[in-house]
Amino acid sequence: MGHSQAEKAATHERVLRIASRKVRTEGVTRPGIADLMKEAGLTHGAFYTHFDSRDDLITQAAAAALAQGSAKMERAARKNEQDARAGLVDAYLAKQHRDAPATGCALVPLGAAAGRGDQHFQEAYEKQVRTYLELIAGLDDDAEDARAEAMLTLSALVGAVLMSRAVADKDFSDELLKTVSEQLKRYASRTSSPTA
Repeated sequence: MGHSQAEKAATHERVLRIASRKVRTEGVTRPGIADLMKEAGLTHGAFYTHFDSRDDLITQAAAAALAQGSAKMERAARKNEQDARAGLVDAYLAKQHRDAPATGCALVPLGAAAGRGDQHFQEAYEKQVRTYLELIAGLDDDAEDARAEAMLTLSALVGAVLMSRAVADKDFSDELLKTVSEQLKRYASRTSSPTA
């Protein structure tokens, strides 16, 4: 008995959702086809009706994971009506974000893998970096330095979350998030203040 195109598309999306969560928590080398398909309620044999290869699945899952972050970043920026940049920084450097890699920003766990990945993977990663840079730069009233400041901000955000997840000492992890958050907001307030 065959599946309709709608059922096939829904199944494909379900497998991608599971795989995108797994690549954020386990990396791109760990998720196995059999485990992913089992979690999706499918047999290993059904895999090839949806994907050409494991690499195809991982590339699609990584792209999906990366794209999911845009809406979250936009919501975070809108949370603080007085200072959208501060709202974004607070949300990104929150302990909740650090502690939820399965649903967090995929730039953090996928950066190294993208650097070693194929062109499609790198293009998906680059697309998300560029999307975030545009979003962050758009929060700045001073368009002249907005892109450079967005690059600095995004690099600090991703780096702080990466390090805060990697260190063993929870207090030090908290300190990393708090300090980078404070410094980014301090820097933004200095650069946006009118000069005398």
